[in-house]
Amino acid sequence: MKHIFFVEDDLSLIGGLTYALKKEGYEVENARTAAEAETLWAEGKYDLVILDVALPDGTGFALCEKIRQTSKVPIMFLTAADEETDMIMGLDIGADDYITKPFKLAVFLSRIHALLRRSENFMQAGEELSMNGITLDMRSGEARKGGKTLDLTSGEYKLLRMFMENPDRVLSAEQILAGLWDCDENFIENKTLAVYIRRLRMKIEDDPGTPEKIVTVRGMGYKWSTGSRTENNRGSM
Repeated sequence: MKHIFFVEDDLSLIGGLTYALKKEGYEVENARTAAEAETLWAEGKYDLVILDVALPDGTGFALCEKIRQTSKVPIMFLTAADEETDMIMGLDIGADDYITKPFKLAVFLSRIHALLRRSENFMQAGEELSMNGITLDMRSGEARKGGKTLDLTSGEYKLLRMFMENPDRVLSAEQILAGLWDCDENFIENKTLAVYIRRLRMKIEDDPGTPEKIVTVRGMGYKWSTGSRTENNRGSM
């Protein structure tokens, strides 16, 4: 049984979503404040975290940063529909997904299923893959650069793995999004992908401003470059 940690202060939302999640077979732990969440997080072990952005005594952003110091557990943010900056900030500090209020229950549950499914798939046993100074250990779900372990979220790890398994092949934004978000619906927008690309470049490129590993191919998409770059491939998002 998967254990979900749900941090939200709206009682009506807590009641409805907790009931729905338990009906789907999940075990759910609730916290209504940042202080309570920190205590429960330290005492428990969870497979997925759902964080509201605004809490009575703090923010979901601060909790996300603390969780990311010790765990790669998938994190989903609940954000207001008109707060695009919340979405970008959440992804920047390590969240794997977000959903905007108000949302349909079926969409919410689909996103939960997809996050948990991807998390399991990422960590399945496999082989090591090395390229351009980056090594992926698919048994542990970790990536290394120059022998040093990279601090990647599950989403960043999967994005990196997708590129490295398709060297020198141009992947369109649609192909990448379909691989990252294996749902029946197209939830994630291109601007969100740009955030993921930028964040991953910050962690793996020697000079993120002039990327040499994840290269933008204008009008087409991105590719993992193993050789020399041409002028037409220059640029970043």
